[in-house]
Amino acid sequence: MDFTMALVSEFLGQLTLNFGGESEPKFPTVVTARDFDPAKDAARIETAVKTKGVDELTIIDILTRRSYSQRREIAFEYEKRSKKDMITALKGALSGSLEAVILGLMKSTAQYDASEIKGSIKGLGTDEETLIEMVCSRSAEELVEIKRVYKELFKKELEKDVAGDTSGDFRSLLLALVQAKRDEPSNIVDYEKIDQDARALYEAGVKRKGTDVATWITIMSERSVPHLQKVFDRYKSYSPYDMQESIRKEVKGDLEKSFLTLVECFENKQQYFANRLSEAMKGKSAKEKVVTRIVVSRCEVDLMKIRTEFKKLNQKSLYQTITEHTKGDYQKVLLSLCGGDD
Repeated sequence: MDFTMALVSEFLGQLTLNFGGESEPKFPTVVTARDFDPAKDAARIETAVKTKGVDELTIIDILTRRSYSQRREIAFEYEKRSKKDMITALKGALSGSLEAVILGLMKSTAQYDASEIKGSIKGLGTDEETLIEMVCSRSAEELVEIKRVYKELFKKELEKDVAGDTSGDFRSLLLALVQAKRDEPSNIVDYEKIDQDARALYEAGVKRKGTDVATWITIMSERSVPHLQKVFDRYKSYSPYDMQESIRKEVKGDLEKSFLTLVECFENKQQYFANRLSEAMKGKSAKEKVVTRIVVSRCEVDLMKIRTEFKKLNQKSLYQTITEHTKGDYQKVLLSLCGGDD
């Protein structure tokens, strides 16, 4: 009896894991280190920072092979030892792209995302590309956490900052996403609602003159991801074009980019990031900001799966591509976060 009950409760546990309330499964390349000794790590980093010419390799070796919570412990031990703040010490010792990666690793994923969003709307002009990537590729759960951390870090509401920096339908879409009202995935497939939504998307766009963007925004910001995947599939029985083609025909500019990013992420988020990484490493030299942002923000989330998608897309591993398009310590830190070759 007990054994059967245990099996049943385990099965139910698996069910709740897959439906509702639970975060997406993780595929990190950076995981908690075993036999972890924060005091020893802190001492090694202190020596590395003080060395004439700075021992970057030791800093890279330690910080890319520890989880975020372990890096926090090292920083705590560092301050106990040297009476100095480790982040300030790292800032003083490092520069350029390596510094950007290492300081990024000293933030939690949500803190990093929040500061990247803040950076994209600070000062003159908005970096829409970054803003679109950050808001449209994050799950509702991640966005709730980003909003909380954003307020903590910058004493401002994310919604207000986004609203103040964007306009029109683009603003409406981003605000709808930032409100994180997306339904939880359900284990009941509602075919009638799938059909209604598919038809509504078609009637709001391809079927009429002009686009009823509000309808698109509502459906794409409030329905669960598994539901939307089925909606886009059903959509093809109404429209001569698939959802991505329809978006390209109906809207332009930042709004188009945002809708396309959403649809790509609903269909295969890791493939979206793999595409972004390919694009960023097309030319002779890499677009370092994009590469840094994706590798740092996803290394404890799903970079392992992004690597797989990257290899499928390019017939070449992410590791090899980074090797070809970057150099020096920046290359070393990225390769270490990448966690191996495929």
